[in-house]
Amino acid sequence: MTTTRTPDLNTTLLDQLTFHWEHQLRPRLDGLTTEEYLWEPVDGAWNVRPRGTGDAPLSGGSGDFTIDFAAPAPEPAPLTTIAWRLGHVIVGVLAMRVGNHFGGPQTDYFRWEYASTADEALAQLDAQYDAWVTGVRALGAEGLWQPCGEAEGPYAAEPKATLVLHIHRELIHHGAEIALLRDLWTHRGGWRGLDAGQDS
Repeated sequence: MTTTRTPDLNTTLLDQLTFHWEHQLRPRLDGLTTEEYLWEPVDGAWNVRPRGTGDAPLSGGSGDFTIDFAAPAPEPAPLTTIAWRLGHVIVGVLAMRVGNHFGGPQTDYFRWEYASTADEALAQLDAQYDAWVTGVRALGAEGLWQPCGEAEGPYAAEPKATLVLHIHRELIHHGAEIALLRDLWTHRGGWRGLDAGQDS
């Protein structure tokens, strides 16, 4: 008789993320240049930029480059660059949670040193992804049902499984946005206005 082993929830959650990372998201970031990383598709886009050069209501960061943002976010929100989206994923999605739940350094949008180059940003992303996966794996099956705690504010009583699902959804969501921006960069010379090709 053949027996089928049922994986525990921790394994299932990590399998979802690691498959997406290894076969879809991370390969789509290979070859990213700094020019593309900082490219602003439209005027007024939020970006990661040299300190003191932005005009967003707020800027975060402890180094030579800062990230644009506002609180509360305007409606509609500005278009954001690859650099901005990577900064959000690296800090707000991963590094802050690694610090709050898995013993990593405490950080936030104001304390982070944002990357000025694509290579530096991808190195930060890889490091925070690895720290997140290691932390989730260490929870095991039982640890997923521990409450998130006060670091998650109004969601303090929610189990860590809920946080893991949220972070994985964020990575998939923002990764898809970055992939689309990469496609737009590749085809940026082929833009046709709404009236292009129409008879007058």
